[in-house]
Amino acid sequence: MAFRRRSSSDVRVDITPMVDVVFLLLIFFMISTTFVEAPGIDIHLPEAGSEVVEREAEEIKVYLSREGDIFLGDQKTTFADLKTRLDDYGPQAGQMTFMLLADREARHGRVVELMDAARSAGFTRLAIATEDPQGRP
Repeated sequence: MAFRRRSSSDVRVDITPMVDVVFLLLIFFMISTTFVEAPGIDIHLPEAGSEVVEREAEEIKVYLSREGDIFLGDQKTTFADLKTRLDDYGPQAGQMTFMLLADREARHGRVVELMDAARSAGFTRLAIATEDPQGRP
């Protein structure tokens, strides 16, 4: 009696479904992630319908919260310390943009004080950030 040998087939693992799942997960996380410019600082910018100005390569961002807290970048600071740090920019301040991101509920007087401090430190380009009424920042 002659036995037939079974031909051995190559066993391959098809990774196409796994690649599809990985791409779907990547797309899901990219869409569901919110990109926060300043994490930990809760600022609700006022709305304005004016035109969008191109951002400068060299700018300094100062945040003013509703409670009056001042942040230089993501570090909390005092008004006196902010004035000192702005003065440290010296002649370079003339080429930089001072961007103020003030909460819509912040006191107007505090906004004016910050803009005045920037002007006295030598910043000539002053900007106040707003949101587009349609929700685009």
